[in-house]
Amino acid sequence: MAHSAHDHAHDHDHAHEHEHEHEHDHDHDHGHGHPHSHGHGGHGHHGHHHGPPASERKLFWTLLLTGGFMIAEAIGGVMAGSLALLADAGHMLTDAAALLMAFTAVRAARRPATPHLSYGHHRWQVLAAFVNGLALLLLSAVIVAESLQRLLSPVPVQGAAVMLIAAIGLLVNLAAFGILSGGEQNLNVRAALAHVLGDLLGSVAALAAGALIWAFGWMAADPLLSILVALLMVRTGWSVARQSAHVLLEGAPEGLHEEAIASTLSAELPILHSVHHVHVWSLSDDKPVVTLHAVLKDHRDHDASLRQIEAVLRQRFGITHSTIQLEERDCTPQAACRT
Repeated sequence: MAHSAHDHAHDHDHAHEHEHEHEHDHDHDHGHGHPHSHGHGGHGHHGHHHGPPASERKLFWTLLLTGGFMIAEAIGGVMAGSLALLADAGHMLTDAAALLMAFTAVRAARRPATPHLSYGHHRWQVLAAFVNGLALLLLSAVIVAESLQRLLSPVPVQGAAVMLIAAIGLLVNLAAFGILSGGEQNLNVRAALAHVLGDLLGSVAALAAGALIWAFGWMAADPLLSILVALLMVRTGWSVARQSAHVLLEGAPEGLHEEAIASTLSAELPILHSVHHVHVWSLSDDKPVVTLHAVLKDHRDHDASLRQIEAVLRQRFGITHSTIQLEERDCTPQAACRT
């Protein structure tokens, strides 16, 4: 996405989370002769991450729980002849891969920026969420297809064995859900949580199917409840894929609109004649970024003007990273300075 305000800007906001050679106050201009400036006021240089973030630890323990029980459930599904168990085990296999991808993405996001990735590695988490959402959709289609085949050609299922394994799986998934659902959640963790929630529903469905088969001998309960779980997975997978695709396509974050930013700055800062060329997007779902051109009414101190603009962006919109080009009404060429 091309942004006119990036022509000469160099973004180092997210590149040095562990480097402090430079000053923490980045509210700088390049002098009155260089009105193209960066705003980094209030960003995360003050945070010292001396250990793995909470999301990384949560994903690691959830991965161990999910991967471990997945093997046991797959063996039990084959022995009991239950599609519901095998579907849940297949879902957990996909989830284990998704959790591994999410875990790897969190670790990658902590790496410093490079000349080739000047914004850092934050987008890995969004990409992992997008792939996870697509995986949920694909897995749902596979489960539905196999369930329809089972309805046409019923297979004997051991209801008691299904109930026992599903009950254990339910406890495991409840533990995994509890680990992931606590604290703050970014898009990557929410995508992983969606997978675990699907596992949780799968265990409930398998438990119900086993109970119906054990009590009434109704073999169709196994594929029918598997279809129900698959449909719930479609809804979750689509939501995760849609949200992460919006970030990857550099769509405006929810509640942050170019018109609102421009009008708010113009209304709250009498120093401004106009605001234009506003572009807002996000590196990840919790890191909004904005670039804009601000036309000053008179010959004003650019450093002070820049700090005022950044303060409004931070206080009113929660934007702590901005690239701002300051212009004056009487600069030349005229077309470049007026809205």
